[in-house]
Amino acid sequence: MLRHLSLVTADYVETPSADESESPVDPVVEPDAAQESAEPQPVPRSGAPAPKIPVIFLAMLIALCAAVVFSYLFATVFSGLQEQRDQHQLYSQFRGLLDPSSPVAPKIGGEISAGFPVALMSSPQAQIHKLVVIEGTSSSDLLAGPGHLPDTPLPGQRGNSVVMGKSTTAGAPFRDLGDLRRGDTIDVVTGEGNFRYTVVDIRKGGTKPPRLKSRSVLTLVTGNSAWSLGSGSSSASLVYVDATRSATPAGTPAGQPRAVPSSEDPGSNEPDAFPLVLLWVAVLLAASATCWWLWARWGLVRTWLIGAPVLFAVLWMLSSQVMRLLPNIY
Repeated sequence: MLRHLSLVTADYVETPSADESESPVDPVVEPDAAQESAEPQPVPRSGAPAPKIPVIFLAMLIALCAAVVFSYLFATVFSGLQEQRDQHQLYSQFRGLLDPSSPVAPKIGGEISAGFPVALMSSPQAQIHKLVVIEGTSSSDLLAGPGHLPDTPLPGQRGNSVVMGKSTTAGAPFRDLGDLRRGDTIDVVTGEGNFRYTVVDIRKGGTKPPRLKSRSVLTLVTGNSAWSLGSGSSSASLVYVDATRSATPAGTPAGQPRAVPSSEDPGSNEPDAFPLVLLWVAVLLAASATCWWLWARWGLVRTWLIGAPVLFAVLWMLSSQVMRLLPNIY
Protein backbone atom coordinates (compact mmCIF):
# COMPACT_ATOMS: atom_id res chain seq x y z
CA MET A 1 0.00 0.00 0.00
CA LEU A 2 2.84 2.39 0.75
CA ARG A 3 4.34 1.55 -2.53
CA HIS A 4 1.09 2.42 -4.22
CA LEU A 5 0.95 5.89 -2.48
CA SER A 6 4.49 6.69 -3.44
CA LEU A 7 3.72 5.98 -7.05
CA VAL A 8 0.62 8.14 -6.95
CA THR A 9 2.54 10.96 -5.26
CA ALA A 10 5.22 10.75 -7.88
CA ASP A 11 2.63 11.26 -10.59
CA TYR A 12 1.53 14.64 -9.06
CA VAL A 13 5.04 16.12 -8.58
CA GLU A 14 5.67 18.87 -11.15
CA THR A 15 9.04 18.85 -12.73
CA PRO A 16 10.42 22.00 -14.29
CA SER A 17 10.41 22.12 -18.07
CA ALA A 18 13.51 22.60 -20.08
CA ASP A 19 12.50 26.15 -21.04
CA GLU A 20 11.82 27.21 -17.42
CA SER A 21 15.00 25.65 -16.09
CA GLU A 22 17.15 27.85 -18.32
CA SER A 23 17.71 31.41 -17.10
CA PRO A 24 16.82 34.20 -19.55
CA VAL A 25 19.80 35.61 -21.45
CA ASP A 26 19.98 39.25 -22.54
CA PRO A 27 20.35 39.77 -26.26
CA VAL A 28 23.90 40.52 -27.30
CA VAL A 29 24.33 43.85 -29.14
CA GLU A 30 27.15 44.01 -31.59
CA PRO A 31 29.77 46.67 -30.71
CA ASP A 32 29.67 48.35 -34.12
CA ALA A 33 25.90 48.86 -34.03
CA ALA A 34 26.06 50.28 -30.47
CA GLN A 35 28.70 52.80 -31.45
CA GLU A 36 26.77 53.90 -34.52
CA SER A 37 23.58 54.46 -32.49
CA ALA A 38 25.49 56.55 -29.92
CA GLU A 39 26.96 59.01 -32.48
CA PRO A 40 25.09 62.41 -32.67
CA GLN A 41 23.22 63.15 -35.84
CA PRO A 42 24.53 66.15 -37.89
CA VAL A 43 22.56 69.40 -37.40
CA PRO A 44 21.60 71.24 -40.62
CA ARG A 45 23.55 74.50 -41.07
CA SER A 46 21.33 77.58 -40.75
CA GLY A 47 23.86 80.42 -41.13
CA ALA A 48 25.83 81.70 -44.09
CA PRO A 49 27.76 79.18 -46.21
CA ALA A 50 31.37 78.62 -45.21
CA PRO A 51 33.59 81.36 -46.69
CA LYS A 52 35.41 79.23 -49.24
CA ILE A 53 36.91 80.68 -52.41
CA PRO A 54 33.88 79.96 -54.66
CA VAL A 55 31.54 81.40 -52.03
CA ILE A 56 33.67 84.55 -51.66
CA PHE A 57 33.76 85.00 -55.44
CA LEU A 58 29.99 84.57 -55.65
CA ALA A 59 29.43 87.09 -52.85
CA MET A 60 31.61 89.68 -54.61
CA LEU A 61 29.79 89.07 -57.89
CA ILE A 62 26.41 89.56 -56.18
CA ALA A 63 27.63 92.82 -54.59
CA LEU A 64 28.83 94.18 -57.94
CA CYS A 65 25.57 93.20 -59.65
CA ALA A 66 23.63 94.94 -56.88
CA ALA A 67 25.77 98.05 -57.42
CA VAL A 68 24.98 98.08 -61.15
CA VAL A 69 21.24 97.64 -60.58
CA PHE A 70 21.16 100.28 -57.84
CA SER A 71 23.13 102.75 -59.98
CA TYR A 72 20.55 102.35 -62.75
CA LEU A 73 17.70 102.90 -60.29
CA PHE A 74 19.53 105.90 -58.86
CA ALA A 75 19.95 107.47 -62.32
CA THR A 76 16.33 106.91 -63.38
CA VAL A 77 14.40 107.16 -60.10
CA PHE A 78 16.31 108.19 -56.96
CA SER A 79 18.21 111.07 -58.59
CA GLY A 80 14.85 112.52 -59.66
CA LEU A 81 13.63 112.45 -56.07
CA GLN A 82 16.85 114.12 -54.97
CA GLU A 83 16.44 116.80 -57.67
CA GLN A 84 12.90 117.55 -56.50
CA ARG A 85 14.11 118.01 -52.94
CA ASP A 86 16.98 120.25 -54.08
CA GLN A 87 14.66 122.31 -56.29
CA HIS A 88 12.27 122.84 -53.40
CA GLN A 89 15.08 124.11 -51.18
CA LEU A 90 16.58 126.26 -53.94
CA TYR A 91 13.19 127.79 -54.74
CA SER A 92 12.71 128.85 -51.12
CA GLN A 93 16.25 130.24 -51.04
CA PHE A 94 15.87 132.19 -54.29
CA ARG A 95 12.50 133.66 -53.31
CA GLY A 96 14.08 134.82 -50.07
CA LEU A 97 16.86 136.55 -52.02
CA LEU A 98 14.33 138.33 -54.26
CA ASP A 99 12.43 139.64 -51.26
CA PRO A 100 13.14 143.38 -50.94
CA SER A 101 13.48 142.97 -47.18
CA SER A 102 16.19 140.32 -47.59
CA PRO A 103 19.54 141.42 -46.14
CA VAL A 104 21.33 139.41 -48.87
CA ALA A 105 20.92 140.53 -52.48
CA PRO A 106 20.83 137.92 -55.27
CA LYS A 107 24.09 137.61 -57.17
CA ILE A 108 23.95 138.99 -60.71
CA GLY A 109 27.57 138.82 -61.82
CA GLY A 110 31.20 138.30 -61.04
CA GLU A 111 32.39 134.99 -59.67
CA ILE A 112 29.41 133.08 -58.28
CA SER A 113 29.90 129.94 -56.22
CA ALA A 114 28.75 126.65 -57.77
CA GLY A 115 25.25 125.59 -56.78
CA PHE A 116 24.05 129.12 -55.95
CA PRO A 117 20.57 129.94 -57.37
CA VAL A 118 20.77 132.65 -60.04
CA ALA A 119 17.49 132.50 -62.01
CA LEU A 120 13.96 131.13 -62.22
CA MET A 121 12.86 129.75 -65.60
CA SER A 122 9.45 128.88 -67.07
CA SER A 123 8.27 127.70 -70.51
CA PRO A 124 4.89 125.93 -70.70
CA GLN A 125 5.59 124.56 -74.19
CA ALA A 126 8.61 122.64 -72.82
CA GLN A 127 6.90 121.61 -69.56
CA ILE A 128 9.22 123.90 -67.61
CA HIS A 129 7.54 125.47 -64.60
CA LYS A 130 9.54 127.68 -62.22
CA LEU A 131 12.76 125.73 -62.47
CA VAL A 132 15.57 127.17 -60.39
CA VAL A 133 18.77 127.67 -62.39
CA ILE A 134 21.98 127.30 -60.40
CA GLU A 135 25.52 128.38 -61.13
CA GLY A 136 27.71 125.66 -62.66
CA THR A 137 27.24 123.02 -65.34
CA SER A 138 29.32 120.03 -64.20
CA SER A 139 27.68 116.61 -63.88
CA SER A 140 27.41 116.97 -60.12
CA ASP A 141 26.02 120.53 -60.37
CA LEU A 142 23.23 119.55 -62.77
CA LEU A 143 21.96 116.88 -60.37
CA ALA A 144 20.17 119.74 -58.58
CA GLY A 145 18.63 121.26 -61.72
CA PRO A 146 19.55 123.34 -64.78
CA GLY A 147 22.86 125.16 -64.56
CA HIS A 148 24.26 128.41 -65.93
CA LEU A 149 27.61 128.24 -67.75
CA PRO A 150 29.80 130.53 -65.59
CA ASP A 151 31.80 132.16 -68.43
CA THR A 152 28.64 133.49 -70.08
CA PRO A 153 26.46 136.40 -68.93
CA LEU A 154 23.36 135.74 -66.86
CA PRO A 155 19.98 135.67 -68.63
CA GLY A 156 18.77 139.19 -69.41
CA GLN A 157 22.28 140.63 -69.70
CA ARG A 158 24.13 141.61 -72.85
CA GLY A 159 25.59 138.67 -74.77
CA ASN A 160 24.83 134.98 -75.14
CA SER A 161 23.74 133.31 -71.90
CA VAL A 162 24.02 129.49 -71.88
CA VAL A 163 21.92 127.27 -69.59
CA MET A 164 22.25 123.46 -69.58
CA GLY A 165 19.92 120.81 -68.19
CA LYS A 166 19.60 117.04 -68.08
CA SER A 167 17.30 115.17 -70.46
CA THR A 168 17.27 111.67 -68.94
CA THR A 169 18.50 111.52 -65.34
CA ALA A 170 17.95 113.63 -62.20
CA GLY A 171 14.32 114.36 -62.98
CA ALA A 172 15.10 115.21 -66.65
CA PRO A 173 14.11 118.92 -66.37
CA PHE A 174 14.97 119.56 -70.07
CA ARG A 175 13.39 116.34 -71.36
CA ASP A 176 10.82 118.20 -73.49
CA LEU A 177 13.13 120.93 -74.70
CA GLY A 178 12.93 119.55 -78.24
CA ASP A 179 9.18 120.23 -78.28
CA LEU A 180 9.81 123.97 -78.47
CA ARG A 181 9.04 125.68 -81.79
CA ARG A 182 9.86 129.04 -83.23
CA GLY A 183 7.78 131.71 -81.57
CA ASP A 184 7.47 129.91 -78.23
CA THR A 185 8.44 131.92 -75.17
CA ILE A 186 10.85 131.39 -72.29
CA ASP A 187 10.44 133.53 -69.17
CA VAL A 188 13.39 134.10 -66.86
CA VAL A 189 13.53 135.89 -63.51
CA THR A 190 16.85 137.04 -62.06
CA GLY A 191 17.95 139.56 -59.47
CA GLU A 192 17.79 142.23 -62.21
CA GLY A 193 14.16 141.66 -63.20
CA ASN A 194 11.86 139.59 -65.45
CA PHE A 195 12.93 138.77 -69.02
CA ARG A 196 10.96 137.15 -71.85
CA TYR A 197 12.76 135.41 -74.69
CA THR A 198 11.32 134.19 -77.99
CA VAL A 199 12.59 130.96 -79.58
CA VAL A 200 14.16 131.55 -82.99
CA ASP A 201 15.91 128.25 -83.70
CA ILE A 202 16.14 124.61 -82.54
CA ARG A 203 19.25 122.81 -83.77
CA LYS A 204 21.23 119.64 -83.23
CA GLY A 205 24.83 119.70 -82.12
CA GLY A 206 27.35 120.00 -84.92
CA THR A 207 25.32 122.56 -86.85
CA LYS A 208 26.53 126.15 -86.95
CA PRO A 209 24.70 128.54 -84.65
CA PRO A 210 22.71 131.25 -86.41
CA ARG A 211 23.97 134.80 -86.60
CA LEU A 212 21.73 136.62 -84.18
CA LYS A 213 21.66 140.40 -84.16
CA SER A 214 19.93 140.59 -80.80
CA ARG A 215 21.96 142.07 -77.99
CA SER A 216 20.62 139.46 -75.52
CA VAL A 217 20.56 135.77 -76.47
CA LEU A 218 19.59 132.74 -74.38
CA THR A 219 20.78 129.28 -75.45
CA LEU A 220 19.39 126.19 -73.72
CA VAL A 221 21.39 122.96 -74.10
CA THR A 222 20.41 119.36 -73.35
CA GLY A 223 20.93 115.83 -74.64
CA ASN A 224 19.20 114.16 -77.54
CA SER A 225 16.42 111.77 -76.48
CA ALA A 226 17.96 109.15 -78.80
CA TRP A 227 21.22 109.22 -76.83
CA SER A 228 23.15 106.01 -76.26
CA LEU A 229 26.20 105.23 -74.15
CA GLY A 230 28.37 105.17 -77.25
CA SER A 231 27.43 108.69 -78.33
CA GLY A 232 27.42 110.51 -75.01
CA SER A 233 30.41 112.73 -75.75
CA SER A 234 29.52 113.40 -79.39
CA SER A 235 28.43 116.94 -80.19
CA ALA A 236 25.83 115.51 -82.57
CA SER A 237 23.92 114.12 -79.59
CA LEU A 238 23.26 117.63 -78.19
CA VAL A 239 20.17 119.79 -78.69
CA TYR A 240 20.37 123.60 -78.70
CA VAL A 241 17.47 126.06 -78.40
CA ASP A 242 18.30 129.66 -79.27
CA ALA A 243 16.04 132.46 -78.05
CA THR A 244 16.33 136.24 -78.25
CA ARG A 245 14.79 139.35 -76.76
CA SER A 246 14.58 142.78 -78.34
CA ALA A 247 14.41 144.90 -75.20
CA THR A 248 17.39 146.71 -73.77
CA PRO A 249 19.66 144.25 -71.93
CA ALA A 250 20.35 144.56 -68.24
CA GLY A 251 23.69 145.66 -66.91
CA THR A 252 26.54 143.15 -66.82
CA PRO A 253 28.74 143.46 -63.70
CA ALA A 254 32.48 143.02 -64.10
CA GLY A 255 34.44 140.04 -62.85
CA GLN A 256 32.87 137.31 -64.98
CA PRO A 257 35.15 134.26 -65.38
CA ARG A 258 36.90 134.14 -68.75
CA ALA A 259 37.19 130.34 -68.87
CA VAL A 260 35.73 127.27 -67.20
CA PRO A 261 37.05 123.73 -66.66
CA SER A 262 36.45 121.28 -69.49
CA SER A 263 34.08 119.33 -67.21
CA GLU A 264 31.57 122.20 -67.56
CA ASP A 265 31.39 122.01 -71.37
CA PRO A 266 28.25 120.50 -72.95
CA GLY A 267 28.43 116.69 -72.99
CA SER A 268 31.44 116.48 -70.65
CA ASN A 269 31.87 114.56 -67.41
CA GLU A 270 34.13 114.66 -64.35
CA PRO A 271 37.04 112.19 -64.74
CA ASP A 272 38.32 113.01 -61.25
CA ALA A 273 35.33 111.05 -59.88
CA PHE A 274 36.81 107.73 -61.06
CA PRO A 275 39.12 107.23 -58.01
CA LEU A 276 36.16 107.88 -55.72
CA VAL A 277 34.11 105.29 -57.61
CA LEU A 278 36.86 102.71 -57.03
CA LEU A 279 37.03 103.71 -53.36
CA TRP A 280 33.30 103.23 -52.84
CA VAL A 281 33.43 99.89 -54.69
CA ALA A 282 36.08 98.75 -52.21
CA VAL A 283 33.93 99.98 -49.31
CA LEU A 284 30.95 98.09 -50.75
CA LEU A 285 32.93 94.84 -50.98
CA ALA A 286 34.23 95.27 -47.42
CA ALA A 287 30.73 95.98 -46.12
CA SER A 288 29.36 92.93 -47.96
CA ALA A 289 32.07 90.69 -46.48
CA THR A 290 31.30 92.04 -43.01
CA CYS A 291 27.59 91.32 -43.43
CA TRP A 292 28.44 87.78 -44.57
CA TRP A 293 30.56 87.28 -41.43
CA LEU A 294 27.75 88.63 -39.21
CA TRP A 295 25.20 86.43 -40.94
CA ALA A 296 27.13 83.30 -39.89
CA ARG A 297 27.17 84.46 -36.25
CA TRP A 298 24.05 86.54 -35.67
CA GLY A 299 21.60 85.06 -38.11
CA LEU A 300 19.89 86.60 -41.10
CA VAL A 301 17.35 88.84 -39.33
CA ARG A 302 19.78 90.71 -37.05
CA THR A 303 22.32 91.05 -39.84
CA TRP A 304 19.67 92.46 -42.19
CA LEU A 305 18.45 95.03 -39.64
CA ILE A 306 21.98 96.33 -39.12
CA GLY A 307 23.57 95.77 -42.51
CA ALA A 308 20.78 96.93 -44.86
CA PRO A 309 20.96 100.66 -43.93
CA VAL A 310 24.76 100.59 -44.19
CA LEU A 311 24.72 98.91 -47.60
CA PHE A 312 22.02 101.31 -48.81
CA ALA A 313 24.12 104.33 -47.79
CA VAL A 314 27.23 102.91 -49.46
CA LEU A 315 25.30 102.18 -52.68
CA TRP A 316 23.86 105.72 -52.62
CA MET A 317 27.32 107.30 -52.32
CA LEU A 318 28.71 105.00 -55.00
CA SER A 319 25.88 105.85 -57.40
CA SER A 320 26.34 109.57 -56.77
CA GLN A 321 29.95 109.30 -57.90
CA VAL A 322 29.01 107.17 -60.91
CA MET A 323 26.63 109.95 -62.00
CA ARG A 324 29.60 112.30 -62.22
CA LEU A 325 31.12 110.04 -64.87
CA LEU A 326 28.07 110.40 -67.11
CA PRO A 327 27.78 113.31 -69.57
CA ASN A 328 26.45 116.35 -67.74
CA ILE A 329 23.41 116.91 -69.99
CA TYR A 330 22.03 113.33 -69.70
